[in-house]
Amino acid sequence: MTVETVAGAPAEADELRGVHTLSMAKAINAGLAEAMRNDPKVLLMGEDIGALGGVFRVTEGLLAEFGDRRVLDSPLAESGIVGTAIGMAMRGYRPVLEIQFDGFIFPAFDQITTQLARMNLRHDGGMPMPVVIRVPYGGHIGSIEHHQESPEAYFAHTPGLRVVSPSSPHDAYWMIQEAIASNDPVLFFEPKSRYWPKGPVDHDHAGLPLHASRVVRRGDDVTVVGHGAMIATLLQAADIAAEEGRSLEVVDLRSLSPIDFGPIVDSVQRTGRLVVAQEAYGFVSVGSEIAATVAERAFYSLEAPVLRVSSFDTPFPPAALESEYLPSADRVLEAVDRSLAY
Repeated sequence: MTVETVAGAPAEADELRGVHTLSMAKAINAGLAEAMRNDPKVLLMGEDIGALGGVFRVTEGLLAEFGDRRVLDSPLAESGIVGTAIGMAMRGYRPVLEIQFDGFIFPAFDQITTQLARMNLRHDGGMPMPVVIRVPYGGHIGSIEHHQESPEAYFAHTPGLRVVSPSSPHDAYWMIQEAIASNDPVLFFEPKSRYWPKGPVDHDHAGLPLHASRVVRRGDDVTVVGHGAMIATLLQAADIAAEEGRSLEVVDLRSLSPIDFGPIVDSVQRTGRLVVAQEAYGFVSVGSEIAATVAERAFYSLEAPVLRVSSFDTPFPPAALESEYLPSADRVLEAVDRSLAY
């Protein structure tokens, strides 16, 4: 059964069965609603998430269902939002925070990396921090600096934080619920350019656990790895490559900390080649970690060096230049060509 959900209408609990066709924004909305129905300690906080439903309307309709004591419009103060959430977690609540745009997270960087990430360890495991921080991130929306950033590596580098990013509506629906159920803080990076494309969401079967990577397309010649919005680009590259007689295996990381290296290493041991692609800067990045780890674990299987494709190591440019700045299918295929030339 495939059901088209009415835009803006919160899905009732008894409707969430079977397979629905949803955008990622609506899938996250449905996942948030399900978690809030199941646990009265789950609440939402963020700038304009209530009556407005958030800049991207991800929380639309939730205020009407759950009220203003569980869907809280916060002041424009990211450090205060995270600091308040830490205190609420200490009192047994499970706050889910929205950072309005990726570049706005940095005023809260100190609270996240020096307080939230460390609190449980300071208390010898006796103070869980079930805080989820939702972050719309990445490019392809024609916006400007501070509104099109990819800061995920800062947080993946920080011990004590879990960092995940869905690439499909199905994963978004289930991963947000798994993140909320975690007793550790989770940075939930939502690729904003994928908010609107629709896909099937199976409300009965989650599939993979939160931190598992997944092969989304089988291939034989080159393994290509990415996360978030990059998966759509990699699948586009794989389609083009297939027309030219080359077979790319596409792996979706899904989780950036921890990283599930098993499917990546298994794939590279078959293909002998790896290209890692990301929208973030290339220097000291998630892609760097994958390249280093695969070189350690699958060195004797590699037929070519691990190659990386990323945005350039500069601040995000004006919107007119984003198509040159962000990795494209052509740039991925150029790296594939170089790999196959060895």
